[in-house]
Amino acid sequence: MSYRILFVCLGNICRSPSAEGVTRVLAQQRGLKGLQFDSAGTGAWHVGEPPYAAMQATALARGYDLSDLRARQVTTEDFDRFDLIVAMDGDNLRDLKGMRPASARAALHLFTHYAPDTTDVGPDHVPDPYYTRDFDGTLDLIESCANGLIDQL
Repeated sequence: MSYRILFVCLGNICRSPSAEGVTRVLAQQRGLKGLQFDSAGTGAWHVGEPPYAAMQATALARGYDLSDLRARQVTTEDFDRFDLIVAMDGDNLRDLKGMRPASARAALHLFTHYAPDTTDVGPDHVPDPYYTRDFDGTLDLIESCANGLIDQL
């Protein structure tokens, strides 16, 4: 059996490819089988581009190689190809709900829903380091969310 997870942010060059790469590595380290990961953006500005260089460098320093990933835009087909679609923030979640077909099978959640140390008192979104410039802080939160997500699988 396979379980497919799609991570979504705005442009698919910082948060969602990092979430994909981090979750993939952490799942492999835990020996989980049958999981498939992908990432996409709600916008099309960066389609075909690799993750943002500063995000790649920060991730690589922690052992997450994002260099083979390329940005793409979410499609309506994704709502049937994936079991779970995880949004990085409320705007992404709203956009996903707006484009979700009525018959879609994928569940939608915020990524921070899975961070055990943030769900009650912490951030309700993964801040975009493209704007905040806090790549390490974003990656810290992504690791926490990814571990929580894996715990629930």
